[in-house]
Amino acid sequence: MFVRVVEINAKNGKGRELAQTVNDKVLAVLKSHTGFVDEITLVSEDNPDRMLALSFWKTREDAERYNREGFNRVNEIIRNQIDGNPQVRTFDVATSTVHKIAAGKAA
Repeated sequence: MFVRVVEINAKNGKGRELAQTVNDKVLAVLKSHTGFVDEITLVSEDNPDRMLALSFWKTREDAERYNREGFNRVNEIIRNQIDGNPQVRTFDVATSTVHKIAAGKAA
């Protein structure tokens, strides 16, 4: 399993609105892509305008395809609610109790 971690800074006071937009609109885009497994959206307790969005994918190739074919659409959806560009990092999932992955068995 593979995960994309997207760090987003919302415009001042727009953090909760952005989280709602992810739930209401962005999830539909993610779900339409092959290999999508799950999305977890985290809003900072210290700064509610800072967010992390973790999308889980069956394979690296699925995540890369989404990056090429769907990520621009997501950026269009959230553009008026964010400051700057989202920062994307990618990871192999080593362990997940929710997704029933054990260390060393993610591939």
